[in-house]
Parts: sequence; C-alpha cells; structure tokens
Amino acid sequence: MEDRYGHRISYLRVSITDRCNERCTYCMPRELQEWLAREDVLSYEETLRLIRIAAGMGVSKVRITGGEPLTRRDVLGFFQQLPAIPGINDIGISTNGSLLSRCSRRPVGDVGAALQDLSHASHSEAATEEKTMARALREAGVNSVNISLDTLDREAYAATTGRDFLPQVLEGIDAAIAAKFPLIKLNCVLMRGRNEDQLIPLAEFAAARNLILRFIELMPVSHSDVLDESNFLPIAEARRNLESHFGPLIPEPGFRTNGPSTYYKVAGREQRLGFIGAMTNLHFCESCNKLRLTCDGKLRPCLGSYLEFDIMKVMRAGATDAELRRFFLDVVERKPEQHDFRENYQPGRMMVAIGG
Repeated sequence: MEDRYGHRISYLRVSITDRCNERCTYCMPRELQEWLAREDVLSYEETLRLIRIAAGMGVSKVRITGGEPLTRRDVLGFFQQLPAIPGINDIGISTNGSLLSRCSRRPVGDVGAALQDLSHASHSEAATEEKTMARALREAGVNSVNISLDTLDREAYAATTGRDFLPQVLEGIDAAIAAKFPLIKLNCVLMRGRNEDQLIPLAEFAAARNLILRFIELMPVSHSDVLDESNFLPIAEARRNLESHFGPLIPEPGFRTNGPSTYYKVAGREQRLGFIGAMTNLHFCESCNKLRLTCDGKLRPCLGSYLEFDIMKVMRAGATDAELRRFFLDVVERKPEQHDFRENYQPGRMMVAIGG
C-alpha cells in the first residue's frame, strides 16, 4: 500500500485493549477513563482477520500495544497465532514492563487481576520455577519489545505513572534480557521538571545492559494541558545535555528500527541512543510507514490527526475480505502528508484509547 505522498505502508500498530495498570500523566492523566465494554472491543479473531488482510497488502511488521496489552486475558494465545500469518515477519510488543517477569501461566484476565499480581511479592518461590511472560512471548515468536522507562527514581516514577511499579518494571527488563529478544528498546518520554535529571542515569542503565534507549518528545495527546511550554523538553536540548557528559554523539543515519527515531552512537561505546522529535523535527513524517488499528476497531492513518475510520462496523456488518481490503486502501489514500501536532492540535481521545 502506498499513499499519495509516497508513504509505503508496511507497519501496523495494533491495540488490543484500552485498559492499563498505570496512569501515566501523558497517556491517561486522570482516573476518569471509562473502559470500553467487551462487545465494543475487537475480538482476537477479528483482529487476526484484519492483520491477515493487511499482511496480504504488504504489511510485514505488527506491534501489539494497549493500554497495557499484557492485561488482556489469554493474550499469549493471540501472540502464538501471529507468526502463522503469511507475510508477517516482524512481531513486536509495547509494554510498561511491569508484567513481563510474572509467571506466564498465571492468568491476568483484567486490570484488577494485574494489579493484584503486582501487589504480591514480585517473585514467589513457585513463580520462579515457572516461565516468565517475557520468555513465553519470545517463544511465541515476538522478536522485539519496547519498554517504557521515564525515570530510575522510584518516587518520580510513581508520580508520573500513578503507580509504585518501578521495581517490577526493572524485573521485567531483566526478564526480557533473559528471554533473549533480538531487540529491546527502552522508551523515555522527555518531561521538563520531571526527568531531565534522569537522562545520564538512564543512558548508563541502558549501556550496562546493552539496550537501545530512545528519548521521545512529549506530544499533545490525551488532554490539551498535557503539553505546554513549562513541561516540554525538546530532543535537541536533551542531546546537548547528554553530550555535555559523554562528548559529541556520532550520527548513525543508516541505522533504522522500523520507526521514526534518529540514532546516534556514544563515542567509545557500542551504545546507541535514539531521538524521536515529532514536535521539532520538521521532516518527522517523511518516512512514515504505519497505520494504527485501535482496540475498538478504528483505523487511524496518523497518530497526530483526528482521522479515524470504523472498520469494525463494516466487518461486523458482513464485509468480505475484498471489501475490507478496499477499506484499507481508502484509509491509506486519506493518510495526511504530516501530523497536526504543531497546529494547536486539540486531542480527541486519550492516548490509552488510541494505542501506544
């Protein structure tokens, strides 16, 4: 699939739930989320059907997101079916990491159960003998995992996410490393007044574990007051702060990971740092290759646009695969040249409902 601006679509980000066990200020900043009813969420079978159709049209990479995708019941069974889809050769997950180290045989079922999991000791003696969720995902065919980590300060983590889960997240990162995913990326959302003092510690943490660390500019999603001049930290300033400690970073324009990040190497190390600047990089959208499928069945051609199209409605009305293929093509045709975040964008939905 290719749009009128030359974007070739090979990447589908698929949200499977709007539920999450955290309350990040930039994603779901208030305790007011009204969760979707089960019948308003795509079933696994419906989601797999849409992925198969997309794969038949050139999509080769899928990334499963939420909310927190690991809070959905029977999620492993869903992941186990993805590698069998012809054309899909790259399967990833985006997660807050808090559930990666738990026993994969212990059902989560819903957010309440996920919170209950975390309220117990992180690793019971019985759980250590079982397979972690991270290992089970790797064995299911997942080859990349993105883990949110905005700070290593436990108090700041709790303030940002609304949950005191940093120890479980760090265990989850260790579980992902032990599971031997080919690619693990840590994602840090830059927030002035919250975590600018964490850039160096996070870089050292990632280097010690041979992980890619990416710094992401705050974007005006969820609520209009999520982003303002007082809390916006541009990637250029973050990079200068890092270079004041590490020396000049070495650009790596040839290194890509299917996303919009610009990568640099730290001098004298094999470490890579990535920078995602949706707000300040005027060329940010030129290489976009993705569509988003929300858990309630909306196809979104761009995160930073109000455009979304209800493919669940037509599918449940009896659309054939050919008609759904046409729907995909129509959505791609409407993909904007660039996002609207710099044009006084007023969010229409919380990020947790769109998909991370």
